[in-house]
Amino acid sequence: MGKASRKKRQAGGTQAQGSARPAPFVSRPFEGLAGESEWVAMREILPAASAPVTLTVPEGTTAAGREVPAGQHQVTLVTVLPAAMPAIHREGGEVLVALQSRTSSGDASRDVVAAALTALASELGTSVNSVRPATTDTPRLQDVLADGQRLDVEVHDDFGFWLGEDASEEMTAALEQMNETAVPMARVEGVPTAFWCHMSGRSYIRWILAEDEDTALQALARLQAAHEHTLGEGTDLIGAFRACGVLVPVLEVPADSGAEDHAEALAALQERYAAALDQDAPLTEPERRARNALVSRQVTLR
Repeated sequence: MGKASRKKRQAGGTQAQGSARPAPFVSRPFEGLAGESEWVAMREILPAASAPVTLTVPEGTTAAGREVPAGQHQVTLVTVLPAAMPAIHREGGEVLVALQSRTSSGDASRDVVAAALTALASELGTSVNSVRPATTDTPRLQDVLADGQRLDVEVHDDFGFWLGEDASEEMTAALEQMNETAVPMARVEGVPTAFWCHMSGRSYIRWILAEDEDTALQALARLQAAHEHTLGEGTDLIGAFRACGVLVPVLEVPADSGAEDHAEALAALQERYAAALDQDAPLTEPERRARNALVSRQVTLR
């Protein structure tokens, strides 16, 4: 746990005197966490996934005007909850916290903690429908997670993880509606964080790179200029997302292929990418053109 969290904390802008400032914008909110790209995937890429984590809450922490029990708490992070609510505290005690919710202070790291603390402070069986915007007093994930704690992400075929024993008819109906719109997605093994998905009759691989955007972009430009940027015949690098401060190249693959069909080729591309990262010579003219072309096709998610 970081030093910043070893003092009394109030989460979600709950200071009675209103003296805390709004949380500052953080372009790369999960930087410094083990497996940063997995956090980005949960926040921006995956439709249905979950991962357990353990949060350490300091003594004297409050949220929404309530004391949060101090100590270690097991929390289940999920991509999204019904109606985009931030969190749920189930009757059985389980706490679910969504990384994709309506809450946005400009620092996704603080937003997740604010939602978790609010849920932990609430009564059993509470759906947390809103969380006050995080402030500078709200701990960050980097403060309340044990050093080196990694996300063990489970990708789901549907949103069945929503339902507990206390599920309401409204939640069940929402689940059925969401399952109908779920995008098929599966992890591509052999590289740190890459996912195959099938949308509108076409298939893609979204590959989340761990380096900062500029470094990753430069390495990709070197690969593209050398015609080493694809997974082979019938595939193409069609662009990239900018998400949570990192780059997410998108490769189109044959529509009838699956995640397992591209594991070997993507591992080879990962090796070429690592070699390109090690190059420190200025970009050549073809490489600069490749970089500009990649930039022109970038889409910023957040």
